[in-house]
Amino acid sequence: MCYANQKWRLMFLVVACTLVLLVAILPLYAEEAKIPEKIGTEKKSSLSAQKPEGVEAKAVYYSKRYNGRRTSSGAIYDPKKLTAAHPSIPLGTRVKVVNHANNRSVVVTVNDRCRKHNYEIIDLSRAAAQKLDFLGTGATKVRIIPINE
Repeated sequence: MCYANQKWRLMFLVVACTLVLLVAILPLYAEEAKIPEKIGTEKKSSLSAQKPEGVEAKAVYYSKRYNGRRTSSGAIYDPKKLTAAHPSIPLGTRVKVVNHANNRSVVVTVNDRCRKHNYEIIDLSRAAAQKLDFLGTGATKVRIIPINE
């Protein structure tokens, strides 16, 4: 009988502690959800005057092991051509990529897909990376601007 009492008492303590923890943590999550909304509205109002084109992203370049492989569009990857991979931009779209560090730019054609990330990314050919002057660093911040033709 004593063992059964201890078992119920332990179960009650576990449930009570869980409830107390939830009551203490839920308001913190609610505050976190409100903060990005405020920051987002402030950014929109300050950027409405400037209205920059395109999307900021992280640019990387293809590894050498992809030379000669087929891309998602069916073309053979050539590191000497100005091409790129992007998870959502339609294949065949030409985009201007501007390096934030040195303001160099290059126009590339999206002909492949890359893995989706929780941040915006574009995977460039080695020739495009060389024109943007980040071949040695491996990655850089860029702005992707679609070109309407």
